[in-house]
Order: sequence, then structure tokens, then C-alpha cells
Amino acid sequence: MSIADFRSKVLAGTPLAGTFMKTPTVDMLEVLILSGLDFVCLDCEHAPFDRGAISACMALSRAADFPVLVRVPSSAPENISKALDDGACGVVVPHVTSAEVAQQVARASRFGRGGRGYAGSTRWSGYTTSAMPDLLERSASETLVIAQIEDPEGVEAADAIAATDGIDALFLGPADLSVAYGHSHQESDDLFAAMEKTGKAAQAHGKGYVTFVANAERASALRKYGFSMFFIASEHTWIMQGARAQVAGIRALD
Repeated sequence: MSIADFRSKVLAGTPLAGTFMKTPTVDMLEVLILSGLDFVCLDCEHAPFDRGAISACMALSRAADFPVLVRVPSSAPENISKALDDGACGVVVPHVTSAEVAQQVARASRFGRGGRGYAGSTRWSGYTTSAMPDLLERSASETLVIAQIEDPEGVEAADAIAATDGIDALFLGPADLSVAYGHSHQESDDLFAAMEKTGKAAQAHGKGYVTFVANAERASALRKYGFSMFFIASEHTWIMQGARAQVAGIRALD
């Protein structure tokens, strides 16, 4: 999977496997790239990434031609512009609850009047090695903007959010939505109805449809709702699962 092909694969509904990365070190990203994943997303909403750690990871991403997204802490334009300037191929923006918020996110992610500030000297732009027309064209074709639908208000506004120019995909957040609906599990009729409603909105407007799953089995079970891009657990989960399995094997020795 190359950076140039990534956005088109998402929009085409190609099944894609990625993960959230919680550990702010370039070494961890290097290992995840070698694992065969299609993409990685730095979780800057829930993990301790600073600008230096993001920059180092993006340098590796660009050198390896491997798609790395950033889940920004909020929809503030400065969060989006920093991630994209550092080299992210796209952003995941939490708590998009209305068409108005979606429009603000899309504008902050795209070059143009009132939008992302243009600079030809960033890592993303090749440190002044690319001409403005080329960069504008590459931004339009490569930059992936994903709106997280993780509030009941977002579900109700899903069609309007999906219709927003500049939003490429909807990410249904099953944990936040479950909690918002008053549940302590992810098997409620409320959640499945939200998946169906949001999926229909994404399909109607030709947008990608994304969710978080614990494993491939869960992804298979949810495929009927139209999801094609899956954020599978995180490296923390995989380290824990692998370690526990091996410890259990040693404990079972006679």
C-alpha cells in the first residue's frame, strides 16, 4: 500500500486493515509497518504524542511510502494543519456532530480561502522541492479526511456530514456511541441501528466507511453494515495478548 494509492482504496471500499498506535516512538511504527498492515493511525487524542514524536514517525512514513494517519485531539484547525504539515496522509477527527463541524474540518484540511495555510517548506511538501500546482493537485488526490461519528447527534446528522465536500469517510466509533446511548457493552440495538444509518449515508454519498474492531472476527461480523476500513485494536492490545498467551503456556508446563 503506497501513500498515493491509499485514499483511492478507501473511497473504492477496498477492505483495509490498520491499527491505532499508542506508543510515541518511531521504532514501534517501524515494527508495525513490517507487520503487513495497510495503514497506521497515531492516536494523538488518547496517547502522549508530542510534536517531535509525530514528526519522527512521519519522517519514517514518508521514507517508507507507508500511509500514516493522525487522530487529532480535536477539530481545532491548528491540530489538523500541524499533522498534515508534518507529513500525515490524512486526519481522523473526533466528535463530528453536525454538517457545520464537518464543513469546518474539511476547510481546515484543504487548501483554499479560509482553509489550510499553504507552505511549500514542510515535510509534506518536500521542503521546497515541489511546485505549487503539483502540491495542490497532490493534496486533492491524496489527503484523506475522516470524520468520526461517535455521538448520537453525529448519527442523526450522518447524511449531512457525508454530503459535505472535503469529507472522505465516516468513522463510526462503537465504544463512544455505546456509552453515549447509556450502554456498557457494544451489542445494543441502538449501536447496530447507528451502524446501519451511518453506513447508508456513507454509501449514498460515495464516502468510505470505517470502524474500530477488536479483531478480524468482529470485522467479519460487522461487514454487513458496509464497513471496509478497519482500525484493529492497537499495538498495546497485541503486546498484551501475545505476552499473556506465552505466559499461560509456561504456566501450563509440568
